[in-house]
Amino acid sequence: MMHPITRRGFLAAATAAAATTGLAACNLDRGAPNQGPGQAPGEEAPPPDGTREVAPGVQRKDCLILENPTGRITTPDDFNRWRPGFTGSSTGLQQIALDALWYIDPDAGVNGVWDNACAAEKPIYNDDFTQMTVKLREGLMWSDGVEFTAEDLHYTVDLHMNNDGWSFTGQFRGNVASMEMPDKYTVVFNLKQPNSRFHAYFTVRWAACWMMPKHIFEKESDPLAFKFNPPVSLSAYKLKDFDPNGNWYLWEKREDWQKTSMGLIGEPGPKFAMYTAPGPSDKRVIAQTQHNLDVIHDLAPEGMIKLANESKSSVGWFPSFPWAHPDPTLPMVIYNNEKPGLDRKEVRWALTLAIDIVRVSLASYRGAATLSAIHVPPTGLYPQYYFDPLESWLNEFTIDVGGTPYKPFDADASNRAAEEARKTLGDLVPTDPEQIKTALGRGWWKHDLAAAEQLMQAAGMKKAGDTWALPDGSPFKIALLSAAESNPTMNRAASMVVESWKEFGIDASHDARDNTGDLVGPGDYSAAVGWTIETWGGHPDLFYFLNSWHSRFYVPSGKRAAGSNTMRWKHPDLDRIITEIQSLDFDDPKGIELGQEFIKLAAAEMPVTPMMSYNVFTVCDTTYFTGYPTADNPYTNPVPNWGNTKYMFTQIKPKS
Repeated sequence: MMHPITRRGFLAAATAAAATTGLAACNLDRGAPNQGPGQAPGEEAPPPDGTREVAPGVQRKDCLILENPTGRITTPDDFNRWRPGFTGSSTGLQQIALDALWYIDPDAGVNGVWDNACAAEKPIYNDDFTQMTVKLREGLMWSDGVEFTAEDLHYTVDLHMNNDGWSFTGQFRGNVASMEMPDKYTVVFNLKQPNSRFHAYFTVRWAACWMMPKHIFEKESDPLAFKFNPPVSLSAYKLKDFDPNGNWYLWEKREDWQKTSMGLIGEPGPKFAMYTAPGPSDKRVIAQTQHNLDVIHDLAPEGMIKLANESKSSVGWFPSFPWAHPDPTLPMVIYNNEKPGLDRKEVRWALTLAIDIVRVSLASYRGAATLSAIHVPPTGLYPQYYFDPLESWLNEFTIDVGGTPYKPFDADASNRAAEEARKTLGDLVPTDPEQIKTALGRGWWKHDLAAAEQLMQAAGMKKAGDTWALPDGSPFKIALLSAAESNPTMNRAASMVVESWKEFGIDASHDARDNTGDLVGPGDYSAAVGWTIETWGGHPDLFYFLNSWHSRFYVPSGKRAAGSNTMRWKHPDLDRIITEIQSLDFDDPKGIELGQEFIKLAAAEMPVTPMMSYNVFTVCDTTYFTGYPTADNPYTNPVPNWGNTKYMFTQIKPKS
């Protein structure tokens, strides 16, 4: 079974710890205060001086400064990315130092969404998908001058297979029967069973299985404990320095950058890159207005609005409202489909119709949410793969309410969200219907308490006074889990969902905490705001998340769920769809048809209630560098902890 790397583990680590740090990039004296020299918080920035040094020999105009959203790294000298629980991924290590066989861009890509990075071509499968051949690029070099070859790929997989405790130990043991190296640049994987998606382990969507330098790790008696310090890079940058307190990491463009896969796209613009822990949202805003932080990972909506109003050099994904980049991730209300009441689709649908999505949008994103009624995020190329083709179906889609076909879709929901946002943000909010559709979504489900009540009654639910109870009269309570203030948008969304449910008569409460995964994974919950659906964004294949939803991997509540099926949903049609997708070539257009079939099934059953894309307020300062990706030039995702942002380095240029 495939369990791809996702942002879930990363986001669990990126908590309020970051709030204790300041902008280390402003003063690189080790142990010095994390504040810009000579500037008090809130002061107007002096005229930018591109020649001032941010580190010895490193001028500001040559150094791209990016936020590391993990915050301060508690083990700053550890670069062993292949060890589970590693927290230093977003220090620049996975973005501009490590490399993988393939990348799929969540947006349009520089030269299309698929990129052969360390591999010379796409994966080559035999007819029954029991063998995958990898042809590697010739002439790629590690930063210490050793060539990258098949021995590195073979070693990476072999080490994981034959030793416990590595990030891909289970995946490779479960799939690989044997490996062959017919020549210096070829590896053949013989698989234990057909798997047309085996290459996904090596394909970056945020991260993947990164290539390991055999000539470094094979010398270590305990490679799992090895800190890989200093790291030998395979991409276009190498480590120059880092803060022993874990607040910043400084990377330098390799002199031989042409001998990397990044160099095949183009020369990286910045000579240096620094990933820093700038602190909470308000400090990030100050840092960027003072031109000390080029790329902000994310902000509270209020911080984004402040930058939009006060910083002429700051640009978001959209030129105006809603600014944020919509990640290929789908925040939702996750129901434990095994809990009494929630095991009925009528109840799950009633809870959906009880949600006032416009109020949720305003509470979470100040109206800047990109809504999605269907079970894929409305991002990347998915509008053309799924949203446009299913628009007419969605408008005619019906569920049974009181014995009558009922159309639950509200095509006007996004327009109403825009109208409400316009009351406080004025002309910043678009009025053009097509712009609203792109930025705020294509509608959502109706807010219809009368229909919701009929659905509850159809499931046998009873009213005990003003509060809904289970068919046997026992209490029906929902404690809705969500992240705490470490993730303010999801926290606020959950709070408004609870408020909507209470108005409908649900005995609901909001349980905000930073360890929701500890409860959701083993099924110790009723409902949660989070996500179980993450997609490639640039590629229509849905097997990326659907693989673990097959009933053969089902794990009941009380034990940790396999993969992302934390809602414990089982359905024979779901199994059939997943099996058929797995039997297809990755690029077979029939995969899109099956994906659309999944969406229709999920809408009918509503195992989770989709809400919106995960919009990230990534903001870029154009004082020293230009050419950042935007909605008008969507060549990659600008969110700086994604591995795919290596492509941004090939397109941005120093302004001077």
